[in-house]
Amino acid sequence: MQILRGIWKDPLGAAGLLIIAIGAFLALFAYTLISDDSPNANEMHLAISNQAPGFEAEFLLIPREAEKVNAWEAFWSGKPSAFERIPLRDYSLKDTKLFYYDFGAAKEAEAKSINLAQYYGPDDISKEAFLEKKSYYLGTDRYGRDLLSRLVLGARVSFSVGFLAVLISLIIGIPLGAIAAYYGGWVDKLILWFINVVWSIPGLLLVIAITLALGKGLWQVFIAIGFTMWVEVARVIRGQIMSIREKEYIQAAKVLGFSDLRIIWKHILPNATAPLIVISAANFAAAILVESGLSFLGLGAQPPSPTWGTMIKDHYAYLIMDKAYLAIIPGLAIMLLVLSFMFVGNALRDTLDVKSI
Repeated sequence: MQILRGIWKDPLGAAGLLIIAIGAFLALFAYTLISDDSPNANEMHLAISNQAPGFEAEFLLIPREAEKVNAWEAFWSGKPSAFERIPLRDYSLKDTKLFYYDFGAAKEAEAKSINLAQYYGPDDISKEAFLEKKSYYLGTDRYGRDLLSRLVLGARVSFSVGFLAVLISLIIGIPLGAIAAYYGGWVDKLILWFINVVWSIPGLLLVIAITLALGKGLWQVFIAIGFTMWVEVARVIRGQIMSIREKEYIQAAKVLGFSDLRIIWKHILPNATAPLIVISAANFAAAILVESGLSFLGLGAQPPSPTWGTMIKDHYAYLIMDKAYLAIIPGLAIMLLVLSFMFVGNALRDTLDVKSI
């Protein structure tokens, strides 16, 4: 609570924390909030591609067999649509027969027809339950997908990559840094040599190499980014523990016969958590940037997974056209989330008074 109060006193830190909280909420409950709740928000309608924000369309709903999923799968991965949706430009109803024009059809094209009685009962036809009106608040992308739905799902990917990459870096970096600093001598020299070797390799090149070795995909990105971020964690922990290990209470714990593991875990690491929190916030932001870069290069999560980097890649050619917002909006989302983590990290640094990172 003291940390939260400290962040809240910093206007930029408070704003960043609020944005992160909103983003995390949207990412967690994405499929219950977005209009396109199909898996990966990947419902395509090429006839309505590249429509401007605020676009509205009316769809003809044709029932079809859809795979049934349980509540958890629908919450976390979406659910296949029970309807085939056809965007309409115009239509007319005569008894149970619907005459309609596709949204992208030419004006001189002949009307198509469908007998609704084979899909709907008389009451549904009279209530026009076979029609659905959808609003696209941020418009549609080049494939006719809801841009807002995919933007929200992209936040889930960014948060997942940041969280798991930071977790992996802590799992690797803390033990190595703690062992090196606590035991010193040849153990410290060996681990420090390994840290310096990894540190000397450009981070992005190392991530790309690991990604290519493991294959393309989201889980591979988690592992690759985490394996490149542990070096900073290990260096910070090593520096902190080297300044703590000679304290009187550590010497007293050794005299009492406590094991090395207990001394490191219960007496040293709790006093080194402040810089870890700050470095984790910075690494979270860095992981989001790296994942976006990999997705832009085609090495990250593969289509149809919605990631902000992929959305920029698909639409960067529109930057010199009248649809520049298709690439700018996901770019702004990346910038806003990264800045939020940096603001929170700066507020944490001031609150915890960390000067050694």
